[in-house]
Amino acid sequence: MTLDNNRIPETVKTIHLIAACGTAMGALACILKEQGYQVTGSDQNVYPPMSTFLEDKGVFLADGFDPAHLDYRPDLVVVGNTVSRSNVEVEKMLALGLNYCSMPQALNRFLVGTGKSLLVTGTHGKTTTSSLLAWVLHRAGLDPSFMIGGILKNFASNYRIGQGNYVVIEGDEYDTAYFDKGPKFLHYNPAAAVLTSVEFDHADIFRDLVHVKETFRKFSLGLDEDSLLAVYDADENIPTVIEGSPGQIQGYGRHPESAWQLADIDIRPPFTKFSVIYNDRLFGRFEIRLAGHHNLLNALAVIAVANHIEVSADEIGRALASFKGIKRRQEVRGEVDGVTVMDDFAHHPTAVRETIQAVKPFYPEGRLIAVFEPRTNSSMRSVFQDVYPTVFDAADLVCIREPSLLHKVPEGERLSAARLVADINKRRITANYYADTESIIEYVAREARSGDLVLIMSNGGFDNIHERLLSRLKSKSSHCCK
Repeated sequence: MTLDNNRIPETVKTIHLIAACGTAMGALACILKEQGYQVTGSDQNVYPPMSTFLEDKGVFLADGFDPAHLDYRPDLVVVGNTVSRSNVEVEKMLALGLNYCSMPQALNRFLVGTGKSLLVTGTHGKTTTSSLLAWVLHRAGLDPSFMIGGILKNFASNYRIGQGNYVVIEGDEYDTAYFDKGPKFLHYNPAAAVLTSVEFDHADIFRDLVHVKETFRKFSLGLDEDSLLAVYDADENIPTVIEGSPGQIQGYGRHPESAWQLADIDIRPPFTKFSVIYNDRLFGRFEIRLAGHHNLLNALAVIAVANHIEVSADEIGRALASFKGIKRRQEVRGEVDGVTVMDDFAHHPTAVRETIQAVKPFYPEGRLIAVFEPRTNSSMRSVFQDVYPTVFDAADLVCIREPSLLHKVPEGERLSAARLVADINKRRITANYYADTESIIEYVAREARSGDLVLIMSNGGFDNIHERLLSRLKSKSSHCCK
């Protein structure tokens, strides 16, 4: 039978995870193993690094789905949101009458427990904001637990089991499981939460922007009266989402009526320095290694939450200055002869625009070469066809790859990469279309020169383009020197 958060039996000893190779499910498997449970898992196309990571943690991982994986009758089955009701292991689970739950239900039960969750939600910035928050709490000595959708360089992990009372969670609006089509973030009752932005995304599960707003509104209306909700003050969709929320609303950004405001921004690579005004008074002066106005807003949201749980400005400042970043978020993968190759997870039009604008001032001596692979269910759809051309204006050269997974989108709804390139060129930005990754590598390796930044944006592995490009640049360099 399906269980709510309070009905997972205390006597659970063995747990099986269906679709265990995703970032969140893999982290959950490790958390459960470290807590002393016997954990097994299964997934399709099991391959490194997640497969070896789980094996190193002592989690037995089976390649492929097979009813026999449940023959040992685990006390609990955690069902990932990528599997359907017709999955053979789900069928076996139901036939045996095994207890089962979703990933957020399990996380709420086994990691949050009686602690206090701090939840970061919104279309953009969730991973960076929740990572910053976890690090601030850690440096302040609060020993938090966390589970986040990216690898924090300060911890070399995307999860942690702390002994403190707070648990930082990246709140995903994506659906929960085949038996629960609501968003994951509705499973938590946060002591404090952040709403970074509300835009249309995840076109495979949301009909339109109205549907997205309805989902976030349900979240805001479900908050307790003593829960803080920090909201970005310049998002035009947020006011109607939070209207009537019983939570304690605090705006952050630059609006004069907001509780938290940015001021005196000073870019001094590798740091950005800024002041924070709280209720019209100086709260503190801070510095951070992350680039871009959007990351200052992420830090400002973290400051609001940290202050709410009585972390001092001095403690916050020390933490922000020592934050090392997150893998795949403005991550420099290497440099060859003055050409820097950077990896970023950006895929939504807003994220692409903000990322390009953020990093360009840090590389003033050369050009910004933007390499983009539309790969998500939304970015491969024509819904953003007329928006994407406008987000590359700050780039000097643009390379667009034909979406490798375009066959998954109905023919009449597909993004045209060729048209996107033509529209970018109409804006007087040099852009080129590529049918494969190798062609991009050849072009960039030939064109890039000292001082240039190659910003590669994709939510996937992009055919290992980063290492392949660096290798090609090194080969070019060695031939030039002979």
